[in-house]
Amino acid sequence: MPSVLIVDDEPDVRFLVRSLIEEAEWRVAGEAGSGEEALSCWRELRPDAIVLDHRMPGLTGLEAAAAILAEEGAPPIILFTVAVDELLGSEAAAIGIRTCVSKDRLGLLMEALVAHVSQP
Repeated sequence: MPSVLIVDDEPDVRFLVRSLIEEAEWRVAGEAGSGEEALSCWRELRPDAIVLDHRMPGLTGLEAAAAILAEEGAPPIILFTVAVDELLGSEAAAIGIRTCVSKDRLGLLMEALVAHVSQP
């Protein structure tokens, strides 16, 4: 069963994403409320994927993702944020983020996880 690290500074959003992932019978490896916590949790837990918010205090999602993706064995990262636009999408792709999903399109999040975790 694949495991996912959820990173968002809003506890309600983490709860919603956790519910979606567990309903799909995947495992939540852990949760983090900031980019800095995301780095620490990823190094400790080594999940199969990361769902990462962009706008957070401290490190942004893109900054945290760049740090994680620079390390050996980095998992697929799905940027899950309020405002997905062409600029953010191209910046995310440039650092290796697999896809961006807008928070108002929650139903697409599991589809993105399945698509990217099943790839080598």
